[in-house]
Amino acid sequence: MLIDRCIVEVRSGKGGDGAISFLRDRNTQLGGPDGGNGGKGGSVFFLAKANLNTLYNFRHSRVIMAGEGENGHGQNMYGHGAADVIVEVPVGTVVSVEATGDILADLKIEGQTVEVAKGGRGGRGNACFKSSRHRIPKIAENGHPGERKRLILELKMLADAGLIGFPNVGKSTFLNVVTKANVPTADYPFTTVVPNLGVCYLQDGRSFVLADMPGLIKGAHEGKGLGIQFLRHIERCRVLLHLVAMNGEREPFEEYQTINEELKDYGADLDQRPQVVVASFMDSEGAPGRKAAFDKALGFESLPLSSLTHLGIDAILAKTMDLLEKTPVFPLKGMGQEGGMKIYDAHKNAPERAYEIREERKGYWRISGQQVEATYALINVSTDEGIQKLIRFLDKIGVDDRLHDSGAKNGDTVAIGDFEFEYTQ
Repeated sequence: MLIDRCIVEVRSGKGGDGAISFLRDRNTQLGGPDGGNGGKGGSVFFLAKANLNTLYNFRHSRVIMAGEGENGHGQNMYGHGAADVIVEVPVGTVVSVEATGDILADLKIEGQTVEVAKGGRGGRGNACFKSSRHRIPKIAENGHPGERKRLILELKMLADAGLIGFPNVGKSTFLNVVTKANVPTADYPFTTVVPNLGVCYLQDGRSFVLADMPGLIKGAHEGKGLGIQFLRHIERCRVLLHLVAMNGEREPFEEYQTINEELKDYGADLDQRPQVVVASFMDSEGAPGRKAAFDKALGFESLPLSSLTHLGIDAILAKTMDLLEKTPVFPLKGMGQEGGMKIYDAHKNAPERAYEIREERKGYWRISGQQVEATYALINVSTDEGIQKLIRFLDKIGVDDRLHDSGAKNGDTVAIGDFEFEYTQ
């Protein structure tokens, strides 16, 4: 079964907490701080493998988690770092963020690796806070939190050229003739239900990879027929072989225009790919006359093809190879020529406010915001010194003034994360 699109959640591991400890042994009763650092949390990586051709393994495994780092210990012992998780995906997999659509990676090379969720750094133990002015620090850092993302994985096959056209125009039969793909064929629509690949070898020794795309119909870009499910596989093709049947079942030029409209509506510049227009089924009765009318409507001459008699095969392969040699790689949908880099916009990329304060209920206020919550997560509030550090941080960013301006009164409760304290003016 071909599974070429799925959504997974990746979670990297939290870093281990730093330890608060002081040296105590038989010979040293009042030793200095010796709390070690926490270990690094595990990261999640995707690794491209050529021996995979489907995302079937992700059909039921929708959450990928790495382990948390070990907490630090006394006697300056660091916690163990968690092992990274390396997940194998097929070559040709595009990884993007579900929430924004931003492309993280295009894994099109065997062995290519991308880190999709970075493990949290371990927190520092109190031994790191020792100084000449602060000899007995009773403070340590919590481990940095890991990342949590929902990602879209899309498999877009690595083919140089793609066969496109309505159902039953002879695409699979042509692929079988020019390669050893051995694709099943039959005389009914949508015989091909998955994209198939084959390697074409020319008589002069050149070769290219050809993909047989399942038949398109009007409305394919909206998901009709096999629709958008397989249009994505055409994105990597630099040249398209557009087969139009001359057997009289459909009007050739209308069929040709319909497919081109679907390519244009899908986007990704599919309509800008150079095409080799092929008139198939030239062995059928009346085909020469239909081809002549078709060529007149086109304004140029299409290449004749009969997979039964092998008419025109060498010419089609040669023209396709010549176009491939001078056609550059096109960017994928959602990825510009710059490789997916964003263009800075002062309005769209304005920095978010550091934090917000809102009254959740009468007399109960909450401080929220990515930056302030991330900083709070690193502060160990289990000691008086840790609480003092948190209060100094909140004073520095002006929380007291903001609470006053918002209408907070003496005795109100203020919360940040899972920590609560009483507000006093």
